[in-house]
Amino acid sequence: MERIVEVVPDAGLHARPASQFVQTANRFDSEITVGRADGDDAVGANSMLAVTGLNIEHGESVRITADGDDAEAALDELEALLTTPVEDEEEDSE
Repeated sequence: MERIVEVVPDAGLHARPASQFVQTANRFDSEITVGRADGDDAVGANSMLAVTGLNIEHGESVRITADGDDAEAALDELEALLTTPVEDEEEDSE
């Protein structure tokens, strides 16, 4: 399964949005990849380094693929993350 999604967060797939994306992808058993919608640069969605290395910016379209029993649920959650603006909140992790 695959979805084409426009990246809404201002930071693109960097920093907090990328971290949330990778954490969400890691909760699923499906094999998940992400890359530019019009390119051959897909990488494993379970790697923060690989995802941020794509340098996906706000407004770009990405192709998310998932293969496995929970593929549809994975795509639903990942699409929701990428199409929701990230609020700037100051959170202190203690």
